[in-house]
Amino acid sequence: MKSPRLLPLLLALLRFATGYGLASRAYELHRDEYLYLEYGRHLAWGYLEVPPLTALQSWITLALGGSWFWVKFWPLLWGSLTLYLLGRAVQRLGGGPWAVALVGLSYLLSAYARLNFLFQPNSFEVLAFTAVGYCLICYMQQPAPRWLYAIGAALGLALLNKYSALFFIAALVVALLLTPLRRVLATRHFWLAAGLALLLWLPNLVWQIGHGLPVLHHMALLRETQLVHVSAAGFWQSQLLMNLLSLWVWVPGLLALLFSRWLRPYRVLGLIYVAGLLQLTLLHGKDYYALAYYPLLLAAGAAWWQQWLSGRPQLGRVLRPALLVLPLILSIRMVPLLFTIAPPAAMLAQRARYEQVGALRWEDGQNHPLPQDYADMQGWRTLADDVWLAYQRLPPDAKGHTFIKCDNYGQAGAINYYNRHRALPPANSFNGSYLFWFPPRPPRLRYLLLIEDDEPAELAGHCEAVRELRLRPTPLAREQQRHLYLVTAPDTALVGRIYAERRASLADWGQF
Repeated sequence: MKSPRLLPLLLALLRFATGYGLASRAYELHRDEYLYLEYGRHLAWGYLEVPPLTALQSWITLALGGSWFWVKFWPLLWGSLTLYLLGRAVQRLGGGPWAVALVGLSYLLSAYARLNFLFQPNSFEVLAFTAVGYCLICYMQQPAPRWLYAIGAALGLALLNKYSALFFIAALVVALLLTPLRRVLATRHFWLAAGLALLLWLPNLVWQIGHGLPVLHHMALLRETQLVHVSAAGFWQSQLLMNLLSLWVWVPGLLALLFSRWLRPYRVLGLIYVAGLLQLTLLHGKDYYALAYYPLLLAAGAAWWQQWLSGRPQLGRVLRPALLVLPLILSIRMVPLLFTIAPPAAMLAQRARYEQVGALRWEDGQNHPLPQDYADMQGWRTLADDVWLAYQRLPPDAKGHTFIKCDNYGQAGAINYYNRHRALPPANSFNGSYLFWFPPRPPRLRYLLLIEDDEPAELAGHCEAVRELRLRPTPLAREQQRHLYLVTAPDTALVGRIYAERRASLADWGQF
């Protein structure tokens, strides 16, 4: 008899291979990936954006050379492990090879395709939440303490990955209280498992408290600049769009978990989804925040379809192949939105189609030529090379006496990443965790290289000259207004102003 783990393993390998094989090299790294890679140069127990688990991956990536392969290795690994757990969850719920194949297609042909391509904390979050659901299934089938400790470990790592794990934990507790599993809350092993989660998270929690809880300021910034554009209707429209090609799997899975007698023992999984999505709706969360709540619904749906069709053999002969083939056929037109397979020119040729499904709507609420993630993978190498070229053209006395300052972390991160093997001073910014990484104030500067949206003001009288240098245009990039300025012989007052602005920005985050 073949090992039941073989098919889930093959699906996991397929997920890993498609991530590399279907990626067009016309796209660079994403804006956020440059920031997260910079964490690897500045290991700490916390950052202004996320906890430190991503930094460990970045450190390993840079130690291995920092190539595109290793950057993408992590999200593809977490996505592959998620798919493996889903296959095993289906088997735990009574599904056979057909149901495992159905959950595999449902996962591969949904928003996880793009999510598992970006080096961000989101892929690990999906894995962690899926692992918790899988361990709950195992515990309900075999109430062994080890499953509770596995849940504690998964939640502890989830808290070291993203603070949104707190909302999942709240949804989990609510779901437990609403099911017979509430009795586990009174057990010693549950509280020891909770202690394990807290112990794993403790270093970052101490860091947060010691730095004045910057996560609260980060959430406030998100509400003011991004979440204000998120409506409940838009949020749920995106839920349907992101999971459209698996709609007939996750919806029956949710309904079966909540209402069917057969899956009643696992109702807690459906209630986690309900409680989690309710929180995100009320808090105007971004649409992709919810993706971590769907995988177990896919597993339940695949298992339910197999169980339901087993009592209807004639219908099953039609629906079994149809449920596998239909998403493949429908995905043909959606593939460029799932995988970065089509270069920008091909995307532009189909702009009207993508606009109809809302794929071109950015966080500002407006439509643009490319999806936001795709536009955020354009123009970074050109910027980094142009800054390097500008530095190379400076006189010999520039070496060791040039300061590079950028408007945002994407610019600074890209400059540092693409010039990591060149003798270029590190780029700095007032944006996000770059506030922590400013070098000590230099005793003397000969040049400033400033990447700004507009010409910096109030420089007259504080330098010998200000000159704009050429940046090559990148018309499809998200940023279109950036300029490169060379400031010659800045005086101490100007340099002091830069460091004073940095202190003021730190104070806004509650730092000192």
